[in-house]
Amino acid sequence: MTGGTDEIALSKQDLREVTAFAAACAEVVLALFEADQPGDSRPRDAVGAAWEFARGGERGKALRDTAFAALKAAKDADSAAAREAAWAAMSAAGAAYLHPLAKATQVKHILGAAAHAARAAELAAGDDRSVGAESLGRTVRRATPVVVDVLRRFPAAPGGGGRVGELIRVLDAELRSLTLAE
Repeated sequence: MTGGTDEIALSKQDLREVTAFAAACAEVVLALFEADQPGDSRPRDAVGAAWEFARGGERGKALRDTAFAALKAAKDADSAAAREAAWAAMSAAGAAYLHPLAKATQVKHILGAAAHAARAAELAAGDDRSVGAESLGRTVRRATPVVVDVLRRFPAAPGGGGRVGELIRVLDAELRSLTLAE
């Protein structure tokens, strides 16, 4: 999946590992959305589609449709924590579409689900930033060597994006600083 000098080499297995990581991050906060919107399975469906791809399925309509549906579910949520949880699910399904472009914005495909999940946890705890830091700590431990290797192929996360962008940059820096056994 590479061609030009501005492209990053990404295998299908790389995409599957990144998507599994994103799905695991989003899955942790699904209950926040479901408590806010009982009976609305759209975010859970998005995480399920992400897991399906991560476990050998193909990228395609189910991922795109469930990601879009989770985005719509976020708009229907009553609480900010539930919205962030739905965005985490949308990001998990979207992780399969990490583009092999050497652009900092692509880091959001790798770390977006984790950052939205951390923000959802913060908001559910009354905007307690220590809860977000704890969530990021668990995320760092969840990251596989493949996920860290893929992340390191891209430029550092871009500025902006409010609190979620800040969480992405913190997580990006922490993961890049890891010493991994090869």
